[in-house]
Amino acid sequence: MKATVRNIIEAMQTIAPSCLAEEWDNVGLQVGNKDWAVKKIWIALDPLPEVVEAACSKGVDLLITHHPLLFKPLKSIDLSTTTGSIINTALCNGMAIFSAHTNLDKVKGGINDILADIIGLKNLKVLSKPVLTKKIKLVIYIPTGYEDQILKALFKSAAGKIGNYTCCTFRNKGEGTFRPGSESKPYAGKIGEISHQDESRIEVVVEKDNLKYVVENIRKNHPYETMAYDVYPLFVSEYEASDGLGRTGETDKEVSLLSLAKNIKQKIGLKYIKIAGHSDLKINNVALCSGSGSSLLGDFFESGADVYISGDLGYHNARDVEAAGKGLIDIGHFASEHIFITYLAEKLGNILTETGFDIEIEACDMETDPFMIL
Repeated sequence: MKATVRNIIEAMQTIAPSCLAEEWDNVGLQVGNKDWAVKKIWIALDPLPEVVEAACSKGVDLLITHHPLLFKPLKSIDLSTTTGSIINTALCNGMAIFSAHTNLDKVKGGINDILADIIGLKNLKVLSKPVLTKKIKLVIYIPTGYEDQILKALFKSAAGKIGNYTCCTFRNKGEGTFRPGSESKPYAGKIGEISHQDESRIEVVVEKDNLKYVVENIRKNHPYETMAYDVYPLFVSEYEASDGLGRTGETDKEVSLLSLAKNIKQKIGLKYIKIAGHSDLKINNVALCSGSGSSLLGDFFESGADVYISGDLGYHNARDVEAAGKGLIDIGHFASEHIFITYLAEKLGNILTETGFDIEIEACDMETDPFMIL
């Protein structure tokens, strides 16, 4: 069965939902057309010029990267710039570029879980504090008898998705009151008189970015002149959160900081590794964050973990960890994220095969860490 960029995006949504991405992030389709046909996919960490050129020369139709090509809106597309040149190369060769960034970091089974699994941690929990999600609770009040009509409008709008389930709602009965004004055209009751109406309260979870569309679709099917509804932001507790930045976990047995660092170096295949803290520090509880993790240092201290593993950690981070009597292991930004490529190629390949799409997927093997130690 033939596939399009749109089909691959839908498959990627099941792996790393875009709603999990940070507010500042820019995930999803970066370059291309959702209706373009896809026969060959490459997966890479960065949309580097040499990666894009090589992918185009190999007949790749879609390049999936972790880091986005575009973080901020462009004021112009100057082909003499690196970004402009990449866009030009991709478009001239009919190759789309797609990014799964912080959503792939945060999702259960994503990069942080992959890193924790390689290290050998168990009893994993999310490191970062629970935050307001990009989902909201929409509550609609309707007169009794219109439930099925409104539910059809809700489900047509793709509202009501919770985990692996769709069309999820809750409703109960009640009584509403209202007094129509002189200019109103009430569904029931008389102008100037208080009316009592048997109603149903329907609750449903909606993606924040989809709220306007959902409400408009319901309003078209709602009998009231003025539709009553409530919107509530949702909060995920630390006991329920399975998606988020960073992870904490436990080692199989107590080990020293130096021993843990050497083990990680071997398992990930690193040429070098940086550590801070006493080399004989006893480690049992570990915190980690793929990529650049200095922003979660406070979460690490609050977590009670003995050591923090991440990339792009600085001098003052090391001093703070040292002063707290804990350990720090810097495995580098590249090494902590490049591990996802083969995992994603396999996972996406399995999904597309089960769906019936015949697509070739390759993990790009030409990227290297930009830093060298002399």
